[in-house]
Amino acid sequence: MTNSAPITQDVHTIPRKLPEGGKVNLVGLTREALRDVLIAHGTPEKQAKMRVGQIWQWIYQWGVRDFHAMTNLAKAYRAQLDEAFVVEIPEVVSKQVSSDGTRKYLVRIAGGHEVEVVYIPETDRGTLCVSSQVGCTLTCSFCHTGTQKLVRNLTAGEIVGQIMMARDDLGEWPVPGAPKDETRLLSNIVLMGMGEPLYNFENVRDAMKIAMDGEGISLSRRRITLSTSGVVPEIARTAEEIGCLLAVSFHATTDEVRDKLVPINKRWNIEELLNALRDYPRLTNSERITFEYVMLHGVNDSDEDAHRLVKLIEGIPAKVNLIPFNEWPGAPYKRSSNNRIHAFANIIYQAGYASPIRTPRGEDILAACGQLKSATERARKSRKQIEAEAGVKN
Repeated sequence: MTNSAPITQDVHTIPRKLPEGGKVNLVGLTREALRDVLIAHGTPEKQAKMRVGQIWQWIYQWGVRDFHAMTNLAKAYRAQLDEAFVVEIPEVVSKQVSSDGTRKYLVRIAGGHEVEVVYIPETDRGTLCVSSQVGCTLTCSFCHTGTQKLVRNLTAGEIVGQIMMARDDLGEWPVPGAPKDETRLLSNIVLMGMGEPLYNFENVRDAMKIAMDGEGISLSRRRITLSTSGVVPEIARTAEEIGCLLAVSFHATTDEVRDKLVPINKRWNIEELLNALRDYPRLTNSERITFEYVMLHGVNDSDEDAHRLVKLIEGIPAKVNLIPFNEWPGAPYKRSSNNRIHAFANIIYQAGYASPIRTPRGEDILAACGQLKSATERARKSRKQIEAEAGVKN
């Protein structure tokens, strides 16, 4: 197909009403919490552990939402579950498909708020970019999402529900009794969507534990990458309580520049951040920390910046992901030239670090890194307002 225009389609789903009559949504509950609510609604304690395992598999391994379809449970018990509980996930409002196959979903959560979720197909994997907040606490000046005010944190159910929603759309739920197929269209998760995951730690942790559970979605912790802008106090907790891979939105080699690009640096500067990161590979036995570095023309892309970056990360098992800046309407920066990006990458590579240049995906539908921003919550800022907040001089 030669037409590069994005395909936009409205996805008409069976209306997912918000829980009525005090029904409890089971999606997002940990095993312990699920056991507690089952007992509270009449499940005998002696049966609770078994019932948790059965219901867990139906929801997270088979993708079943209707209690009456959970056929290894007695009919009377299924009716009892149906009276007290629901299995609700975020509702898909629309889906856009890029010319490169990237899918961007706009999904609605409780309260009528909307977030964006992106699925990126590749030859050897399929990666889902998951959101953790409506809007963002941070105000990173190069990031479109950062121009949207924080509305609220997502619940664990709303986070893991994004994974379930994508599996629905990809038709990837296995059929009970069918031969096991290890091929995964959705094989990786990156917490790089809307929001700062470490400002919503408990909900992110619980959602990822559900995603990693071997009797459900069953994704390895090495298939999950959490991206943070540098919430230093939560980095050790991430290693201990989640154990996934870590990516850091670094983007600058001096505090002066990083203060403007990533304002959280004013609270925890580069030195404090790097000190926290030095322990992370040891704590999780993970291979490397990924340093994400957006390439901004004339801002952070000089040879001097590259040499400083090498010096800063010395001693940390690391790779450096170079991200060509994904422009958006009103953006106060420009993308570095291809020659400049390759020269920067070569300096990093010659120092012994992998320095892949990320291929922008889904740019035609504003689905690329740093471009996510839900339309209904969009803050109508002018270019001058954005530039002024970013401290950019003309």
